[in-house]
Amino acid sequence: MNAMTRRVVIGTAVVSVALTLSACGQAGGDDTQGKGSSTKIGLLLPENKAARYESLDKPQFEKAVKAACLDCEVVYNNAVSDVVKQKQQFDQLIAAGVRVIALDPLDSTKAAGWVEEAKGKGVKVVAYDRAIPGADAYVSHDNYKVGELQGEALLAALGDKAASARIVMINGDEKDPNAALFKKGAHMALDGNVGKIAYEASGEWDPKVAGEKMAAAVASVGKDKIGAVYSANDGMAGGIVTSLENAGIKGIPVGGQDAEVAGIQRIVAGTQTFTIYKSPLDLAPKAAEFAVDLLMDVPIRAQTMTDGVPSNLLDPVVVDRTNIRSTVVKDGIYQAADICTADLADRCEELGIK
Repeated sequence: MNAMTRRVVIGTAVVSVALTLSACGQAGGDDTQGKGSSTKIGLLLPENKAARYESLDKPQFEKAVKAACLDCEVVYNNAVSDVVKQKQQFDQLIAAGVRVIALDPLDSTKAAGWVEEAKGKGVKVVAYDRAIPGADAYVSHDNYKVGELQGEALLAALGDKAASARIVMINGDEKDPNAALFKKGAHMALDGNVGKIAYEASGEWDPKVAGEKMAAAVASVGKDKIGAVYSANDGMAGGIVTSLENAGIKGIPVGGQDAEVAGIQRIVAGTQTFTIYKSPLDLAPKAAEFAVDLLMDVPIRAQTMTDGVPSNLLDPVVVDRTNIRSTVVKDGIYQAADICTADLADRCEELGIK
């Protein structure tokens, strides 16, 4: 290599480093509006019935984006369970010039078509918590494992009664691919290890609907014959517990998912047995990392591939009365004061939640 060639190579490397260091403020090229759409990342979450989206996922995602890219701005919307509204929100982000969208879809099949349209306009999509065919990246917890852990925790709570127990299963929305994985994992754990799945229906991720299905299950199976209830998430578990109380049924295991504060409080109170903690401290930052990397057009740091999409699948954790303090409290998701209302103070003290 002669001296001229060396100077060109060194000069090119310096320019490359400089561009990388300044990329955060210049992503997407020309910015004609100051802090313009070129540094905006869209975040579209599916609904607000589950408290986690507004109270956990959104703020953690925004915090992680800001930490990775000072000039970046998150443009947020919640579809409030309306797939038509979510498509409008998606289209609005593209029209505004947003170059990367983190999308938790209400309907993954329909969202696959949106992703295809977005690609034609140079927009990249991170599938957030639910897989989307054709997405540029995917971040979630291992959702099959979530269901398996739910089933195993229900078996553990039943103990010797499991082999003869009649189980009610209230699953998630059938349009949600995650719900299918939860259901499949739970059946893997429960089938052959419990007496019978006596009643099974979708609660549609709606506490009211889940409560109504639970009332139907009581009428169908019999008040004194239900051994335990599988609820696909904590929101529905709230409706289920209310329905059980209205029927005079107490003391049977009820599971959930999402580690919502209301679910944690029911565990403290003894009306819910466990939940599944899918830490937004893991999920949201990884999705934010993928989004910023895609915005900067650098290789994303994925662990695996899911149906051809670079992915990270995170580990879920069972939370029950024994480990509330060492999980959601230790991680700072909730303060003890968030959980330990006046009516739960004595129980919190027994569990060392402080």
